[in-house]
Amino acid sequence: MSSLRLADGRTLEYLTAGPADGTPLVFHHGTPFAAVLFEPMVAAAARHGLRLVIHSRPGYAGSTPLPGRTVADVTGDVTALLAEIGADRFVTVGWSGGGPHALACAALLSERCVAAATIAGVAPYTADGLDWLAGMGPENIEEFAAATAGVELLSAFLGAQAQALAQVQGNQIAAALGGLVSDVDRSVLTDDFAEYSAAAFRLAVSAGIAGWRDDDLAFVGDWGFDPAGVQTPVSLWQGAEDRMVPFAHGQWLAAQLPGASVHLEPAEGHLSLALARFDDIVAELAARLP
Repeated sequence: MSSLRLADGRTLEYLTAGPADGTPLVFHHGTPFAAVLFEPMVAAAARHGLRLVIHSRPGYAGSTPLPGRTVADVTGDVTALLAEIGADRFVTVGWSGGGPHALACAALLSERCVAAATIAGVAPYTADGLDWLAGMGPENIEEFAAATAGVELLSAFLGAQAQALAQVQGNQIAAALGGLVSDVDRSVLTDDFAEYSAAAFRLAVSAGIAGWRDDDLAFVGDWGFDPAGVQTPVSLWQGAEDRMVPFAHGQWLAAQLPGASVHLEPAEGHLSLALARFDDIVAELAARLP
């Protein structure tokens, strides 16, 4: 794990893997997650000549919290991270809660961001015509009800959840996620993928709930940009068997993003989609590079 000292005094922790001369693939993790490498993802990026770069968002693990951050604020951290590793152009992918952050890079760093992809990315909470909570598992419905009720209630809710995740092991992940996992997602929570997920959850809450809390508040607040204004090429991937970020979120985003390459997968879930199709997702991004 590497650490970067930012201009405002914060610390940003990050990891890189893959060819040193490869174009960076900036990976935005989900919520709650943190900077943990999963070797099949590293290998997929390397096959397409890309260097995987992942940072823990503010408040997660060793990254200093940034209370009140918006989704758009990620672009400042990404800019500093690119300077640190000596890169100019990049491509980016966001999974789940990382999806909006990848779109922020596409919208606000368009001169440097060649292409972006979202995997089961959440839509804006105020999305016109979208019933944002419909189809979510009961745990998420309770979590985002707390997020809209205020910081105190959300903090209490997440504090209780974090206690369970702090020591979770791979063979306990499916049970810990409860109603958030469909049958197809439950079926992939085995072996190395289960261990990776458990490690990322443990790291995510190792310094408390600040990152998780501030992610949730950013999702239900003003993102700081309009997805409809994104001009950078975007690939959108969403599974119909998703109880964390329902299929309707992907459908709504697909309708808003001009010229997006849309992949709405009827048989995939929130986790299975990323696991089964990551190589295809990366290949589509790499194909956008000159």
